[in-house]
Amino acid sequence: MDYHFDPQQALEELNEEALLPNPVFVRDMILRAKLAADAALELNREFQNYLAHFGETQRLGRHLLTRLVEFTAPATH
Repeated sequence: MDYHFDPQQALEELNEEALLPNPVFVRDMILRAKLAADAALELNREFQNYLAHFGETQRLGRHLLTRLVEFTAPATH
């Protein structure tokens, strides 16, 4: 995954592998894009939404995997 600074490559990887780019890298892409103020503001608002959903998805995934481990762990009696 070398998409850290290349939005096009990140989009291609998302389409091919269904991987979401880490929010840190998305933020860096936005900062490096040298956008006009209005575009930067709009993307920053969208980024905040992405960040919230990314965190929630991680929380849900962690919970799901934790529960799966609980159900599949060998019983210790």
